[in-house]
Amino acid sequence: MSHPVSASRYFVPQPSHWPLVGSIALLLLASGAVLMMNSIAHGGYVLIGGFAVLATMLFGWFGRVIGESESMRYNLQVDRSFRLAMAWFIFSEVMFFVAFFGALFYIRVLAIPDLASPEQAALWEGFRDQWPSAGPAAKDPFTQMHAWGIPAINTLLLLTSGVTVTWAHWGLIANKRQQLIIGLVLTILLGVLFLSLQVYEYLEAYSHLNLKMTTGVYGSTFFMLTGFHGFHVTLGVTMLTVILLRSMKGHFTAERHFAFEGVAWYWHFVDVVWLGLFVVIYWL
Repeated sequence: MSHPVSASRYFVPQPSHWPLVGSIALLLLASGAVLMMNSIAHGGYVLIGGFAVLATMLFGWFGRVIGESESMRYNLQVDRSFRLAMAWFIFSEVMFFVAFFGALFYIRVLAIPDLASPEQAALWEGFRDQWPSAGPAAKDPFTQMHAWGIPAINTLLLLTSGVTVTWAHWGLIANKRQQLIIGLVLTILLGVLFLSLQVYEYLEAYSHLNLKMTTGVYGSTFFMLTGFHGFHVTLGVTMLTVILLRSMKGHFTAERHFAFEGVAWYWHFVDVVWLGLFVVIYWL
């Protein structure tokens, strides 16, 4: 039977093969993607194999970490290292989106006005400084996405999900397991509904608004920003589902539950990024 470690000791895990498995998964994913983009035979099978190896690595590696946590091998020093790691991970994600927001700022505030300036009239005659714009070379008409519809509903859904995950956290701290589970279920359902509405919005954009990745700079920035955010919501829903299953098995205590907190931090980050997207992509 395992016993809690002393507060003066730092847990050192045994050598693991999972990093090697993860490296193989990344190699297969990259190779499969390159093969598919160049229409080379069996590229799709290589890509699927990469996802399969990646899933195996995630189940195995995270399962090992969960087992170590539940057997009380982690002390407060390890807990602090986990918190720092999650904080830096979220910071890297913030910088990821800052790069895309910066590109959008450059396009709207600098590039479009410059292309519409008198100095560029000989190159782009008749091009006007207005947003949304597909750029001076694009000719096909398109309809922009408006804020007061599905985007506003999705904003309400994500803001509500931030409340439900916080309510679940309160339940965990108060040792109210049922409140914890209900709060997590509601958060996951709200996230799935958000993704469903975003898929519907994309289908409408492609089929009725002529808004696509190829619709100039507006289409590319719209789908890159909202698409990557949707990917992060998908990842957040996946992590919340794992936390829900662990909660149903009786994992976490009021004093030790960083796995829940880390996922909650990530979910709040997703909420805040969406507020920025709603304002600069849909509203302004």
